[in-house]
Amino acid sequence: MTQKNFTAEDRASILVEALPYIQEFYGKTIVIKYGGNAMVNDELKEKVMQDVALMKFVGINVVIVHGGGPEITQFLKKVGKESSFVSGLRVTDEETVEIAEMVLDGKINSEIVTLLNRRGVRAVGLSGKDAGLIQAEKKLATVYEDGEKTKVDIGYVGKAKNIDITIVNDLISKNYVPVIAPIGVGENGESYNINADYVAADIAGAIKAEKLLLLTDTEGVYKNFNDKSTFISTLTAKDAREYIKEGIIAGGMIPKVEACLRAIQGGAKKTYIIDGRLPHSIILELFTNQGLGTLVE
Repeated sequence: MTQKNFTAEDRASILVEALPYIQEFYGKTIVIKYGGNAMVNDELKEKVMQDVALMKFVGINVVIVHGGGPEITQFLKKVGKESSFVSGLRVTDEETVEIAEMVLDGKINSEIVTLLNRRGVRAVGLSGKDAGLIQAEKKLATVYEDGEKTKVDIGYVGKAKNIDITIVNDLISKNYVPVIAPIGVGENGESYNINADYVAADIAGAIKAEKLLLLTDTEGVYKNFNDKSTFISTLTAKDAREYIKEGIIAGGMIPKVEACLRAIQGGAKKTYIIDGRLPHSIILELFTNQGLGTLVE
């Protein structure tokens, strides 16, 4: 049914369906990892901002952690640097981390804050370096070869050593939406580019979020990506770890699944990997009976 064919009764039914979910999530905190096509497609970007505005105006606390991989890659190409990845993580030398910080904190973060503010949502941009939010250390990439696990140094790629959510809680209490760029600071003041999925997971766990929603460019997790019948609607922690080891879950999906497991272990209640290419995917997941994506538990 197209929007033009909606009757007043249809519209009322949609609102009634959403009511119990609005009641359930009122006053709760939901962390959104914003990335993929939803960040680079202007139409999808508009839908995400509308979704966040609706969430705020029905009383839900929202925290956004954003990525920016495609824009970082694009900028690196402009300066003649090629990108390479190990287990879904970008190999990052000193020049690359400077560019990543500039793109993430200086460009993307500022744009998201501006878009939300224009919709009446009070948003504040943060880097993980602000107020000691993310104290970081080097992260080694994990590579599985013939079932054996090895570690690879990929440069200024970090992981959170400590999360201080004081600034995040302060902003939430004052009805702001924190918008967080995934840059952490090392013990010697050096910057680390941290995978945004992991940052979102650490933040969600630390604040005991009701839900963590990871926006990606697929419908969710598959046993075989080329066979849509193998879609996994619910993925247990045990199966997730086994699938990663066996190579069933691979590439860029590894950080997302690992992030979900990490968030739950840290204290988040539920985690979902959802398709950010679908307009209003956040609202469809939160406020409809059908829901979307893969629940990782």
